[in-house]
Amino acid sequence: MERKIVIAIDGCSSSGKSTMAKNLAKELGYIYVDTGAMYRAVTLYALENGMIKEGVVCEEALKNGLKNISITFKKNNDGGVVTCLNGKDVENKIRTMEISNNVSPISRLKFVREAMVIQQQEMGKKKGIVMDGRDIGTVVFPDAGLKIFLTASAEVRAERRLKELTEKGEKVSFDEVLKNLTERDLIDSTREESPLIQAPDALLLDNSHLSRETQQEWLMNAYRKAVSAR
Repeated sequence: MERKIVIAIDGCSSSGKSTMAKNLAKELGYIYVDTGAMYRAVTLYALENGMIKEGVVCEEALKNGLKNISITFKKNNDGGVVTCLNGKDVENKIRTMEISNNVSPISRLKFVREAMVIQQQEMGKKKGIVMDGRDIGTVVFPDAGLKIFLTASAEVRAERRLKELTEKGEKVSFDEVLKNLTERDLIDSTREESPLIQAPDALLLDNSHLSRETQQEWLMNAYRKAVSAR
């Protein structure tokens, strides 16, 4: 029986981290955790409770409100994983452009990141977990058994995100999506608290023009090497 490890997948917005992590977790029988969804859920809570006004976060109110936030993940009828905020399925709500436009100011707050990291580290104590985000291999699990940094061109990522939003019925332009992605990339990579950077020991994969099958084959090879090296 193979020894279970923690797998950390970091990368830019809409680079395919979640899809990669979900598929790998399913194939390995591991638990999948989408940390980006956790920050999106906090953003939803803040918006619904009037804690974000004209793009500015009411930090004191949010800090006091964090104790009332419980974020969990559960499987749906299709075998996928949905995000729950205080027991309520909010998976669709947190994937809108409104949340995308407001999540970066929330996720760069130190007290928010500290609260989320504590929860994430607790989830990974028993290992056998695939976690994706922006600081998993650098902050949450610096000793992860396998670290991957996933990227793709901004244009390719914008096309993917546009397709996802259109399928959900949102009316948004390619330029708007591209602008949102590039702004988030800049904020995430330059923020003081847990910036988006590639860990020195992370494997870099640009999947701009890779098929799902090729990507999965690359990933499984990386996993086998990581497990055999331990």
